[in-house]
Formats: sequence, structure tokens, C-alpha cells
Amino acid sequence: MREKFIRWGLVLLVITWVISILIKTHYWIPILLTCIYALGLYNSYQTKHAILRNFPVLGYFRYFFEEISPEMQQYFIERETDGKPFPRNERSAAYRRAKNISDTVPFGTQLEINNRKYEGIKHSIYAKSASEELPTVWLGGDQCTQKYHASIFNISAMSFGSLSDRAQMALNRGAKKGGFFHNTGEGGISPYHLEGGDLCWQIGTGYFGCRDDNGRFSPEIFTKNVSIPAVKLIEIKLSQGAKPGHGGVLPGSKNTPEIAAIRHVQPGMTIISPPSHSAFADAAGLLKFVKELRDLSGGKPVGFKLCIGDTREFEEICAQMNVLKIYPDFITIDGAEGGTGAAPPEFSDGVGMPLEPALIFVNRTLNNFNVRDKLKVIASGKVLTSLDILRAIAMGADMCNNARGFMFALGCIQALRCNTNTCPTGVATQDKMLIKGLDVTDKSERVYHFHKNTLRTCNELIGAAGKSSYNQVDASMFMRGDEFEHLADYYFPDILGNVKTPVAKY
Repeated sequence: MREKFIRWGLVLLVITWVISILIKTHYWIPILLTCIYALGLYNSYQTKHAILRNFPVLGYFRYFFEEISPEMQQYFIERETDGKPFPRNERSAAYRRAKNISDTVPFGTQLEINNRKYEGIKHSIYAKSASEELPTVWLGGDQCTQKYHASIFNISAMSFGSLSDRAQMALNRGAKKGGFFHNTGEGGISPYHLEGGDLCWQIGTGYFGCRDDNGRFSPEIFTKNVSIPAVKLIEIKLSQGAKPGHGGVLPGSKNTPEIAAIRHVQPGMTIISPPSHSAFADAAGLLKFVKELRDLSGGKPVGFKLCIGDTREFEEICAQMNVLKIYPDFITIDGAEGGTGAAPPEFSDGVGMPLEPALIFVNRTLNNFNVRDKLKVIASGKVLTSLDILRAIAMGADMCNNARGFMFALGCIQALRCNTNTCPTGVATQDKMLIKGLDVTDKSERVYHFHKNTLRTCNELIGAAGKSSYNQVDASMFMRGDEFEHLADYYFPDILGNVKTPVAKY
């Protein structure tokens, strides 16, 4: 679009000037077109806005409706609390934090808080000053010899293929500056993941980056790639929240020769990963595979990611940990509300356990089998805001991963075109014309600021609750709307005119 504007816009401008000179009238038309063309040229080469860079002049219509005219946005298109899967107010907060500008809002909440769905933090009148130090946690159990000091907030799995090369470069540079890790996704390690940031190498059912000619796991190829210094930990993907029990999907339009070479597949074909692993078929096999990868990597942290479905299968994994004395270094729990670039709607809408009950179940089960202290639990699945992070920690997580928030930091506008190769911001596409609009230097700074400002707000919330450490965060720190209904039983007169005494928890 940008090249077409520059080329054909110039042709139109020259023709208009020639006609106006010949007829010696209507000079205002070419003057106006010259101004528009100059504005378009500026849009084409600025680096702050991918939409304007890809769609000169026309891109202003998007900003008109979302920024310049909030009244039209509010009354005719979308309210602050509308929009799926992320409402406009949450997206706006992510954008502002990524741009490192004020994220404050005027005039109070726009949420309907007087109902059962309300959830908030119980603040303390003895609030504490927020810590300036961003929270971290050590990954690696007793069987790990290369422990990793991780941020509690990291970039979740997004493959090169689903995301563009420039998007991956910006994410990795931002991770390097902010000191947090970048999950490669199951598509393997690309050159664009190697911008200096720490990597979590995800091994999916397709074994991309460590597969032989038959598509099975290759210890030799794995050993070669895991020795890359940037690879700090390895994650075995069993399932993901948006499509548990369904393999990953790379549409053929995104499967370029470069991506095919990295994945060791044929270019142009839609790549659907198998629904399950060929390297193991039961809980014992999974844990032995964990040990194999840890040994091959020289003792780096190894864990697995799954969306909880049949709870008995997870219980069996925990039981086998004690039988085999093999313990993963971490378990990533993805909620059914997790994101993806491509999935059948029935899988996204009706398969898997949501994140909150999944975390509660996992934490309880690990404790029941006396293995909770041997590993870390990572929460993934729509963990976008600081409140989401603290809620996940309260439900049993040690740390969190997020994908779509970091996509917003890259400039994603939730156009919902991830599976069509037509992402207008150049984030989730392999269209070179669209990718050119994404400036790596600018977006990497936004990735860094989004991470930093989100965790700073976490620190402020903890201080507001009177806590001094993330270890003090638990479910008692939160209140819910359905609790308020019980208040009436204690504070309002009953039919006899008596007042019941409030219970201590209120």
C-alpha cells in the first residue's frame, strides 16, 4: 500500500498539475493534493505508527474513530468496556504503558461494580510504599544445574510464522533490555529470536527445530540448537488453552520458504502439528522425556505446558513424579481463555478448563502429592493487566506469561486477522508490504516499557494492600461481588428489626 501510494500518488499529482496549468484555473485542487501527498510521504517514513506507515493518509480514519473522536467511539461504535477478547479500556492501558505515557483515567470506573462479577483487592489503611525493584524468581529444581533467574512476567509462546520477523526481533530486543524471557513458540528458533534476549525454547508435537526427516524427535539436532547461549530454558508443549487437543496451525499463506527451512517442512503447505507427542505416550514417558531434555541440554530448566482437561491425567503425572523421582523444573498452566492465531471456534469456545480453577486444582494437587516445593508454576492465558498477574499468583502461580499484551505493545489493534496473513500492523503476517510498517527500534522500546510499567503497577497494588512481598499475595487479598450479598445478613435488620453482629472476615 505504501509503495502504491508513493508511485501512483505522484502520477496523479503530476497529471493534476498539468491539467490545472493548461486550463489556467482550479489551482486549489493540485495544491490540496500536494499537501495530502506530502502528508502521505511523511506517514510512509515515520516509525511511530505502523498503521499510518502501511496505509498513508487512510490510516488516519482509524485514529479518528479511536483517538480524535472518543465521543463517536463511545456513542456509535464501541464503549470503553466493549470489545472482545480484550475490551478497549484494557487495550488502551497496554498501549499507554508501552508508550511510557500516563496510564491514568478520569472520572472513575466505567465498570458495573455493584454485581457478582466485581473483583477487587482489599486495600489496607496502612498501605506501604511501592518497591522500585521489579519482582523475579529462580527457575530450576534440585535436578537442574543451570538455574535461571527469571522475571515473574514474560513473553508467552508465539512462533516465527504466526508472527513476522520484525515482530520477533522487537520482542527479543525488548526482552533483552527488560531482563525477561521470550518464548519461541513451537515453530523453532529463528534468526530473529537471536537479538540478545533470553529464550524459552518451546518443543511442540511437530518437534520443529529438533525433528528428523520423518518428523520425530532428534536428540542430535536438539543438542545442537539447545547449546545456543540465548536458550535458558525448555518448555514441552502438551496443549494450549485456545485449542487443547488440537495441534498448532500455520496457514499455507504464512509458510514461506524461510519458515519452511527453519521448521524442516515443505513451503506453501498448511502445517498442522499432531495433536499429541510421538516421543512418549503416558505420564512416565513424559517425565522421562523431561529428564532426557535436561540431560541433553546440560542441566537447563525443563518443564511442560498444558491446558487442564481430564484432571485424572494430571494427577497421574504427579504420582509418577514420586515413583520415578523425576521432577520438572516448572509447569505452565494455560487457561481455556488463552489466545491463538488459528483454531476452530468449537475448540476456542468449548474445550479446556479456564485459568483460575485450573491454577487452584494444580496447586492443590501438587501439594497433595508433596511435590509443590520441587517446581514452579507459570500461569498463561489472558494475563494482561497487573490485577491479572496478582490474581494468578493468589491462585497458586509463581509467575506469569503473556502473549497478546506484548502484541498490543508491538502495535496490534485487535483486528482479528491473525489467521489471514493480512494483519494491518505487520505483527501477525508474512506479507512483506505490511511488515515494512513495523519499526523494530521503536516497538522494542514499547515492549520494554510495557513490561516495566505493568510490573510497577503490580508493586503499587501490593503496597496498597499493605503487603511487602509477593510471597504474601494469596486469595484473602481479594474480594468478590458475591461476598457483598452476605453483608446484608449481618448489617441490615431482619424482619423482626434485629441487627446481626458482623463476622470477623468483613
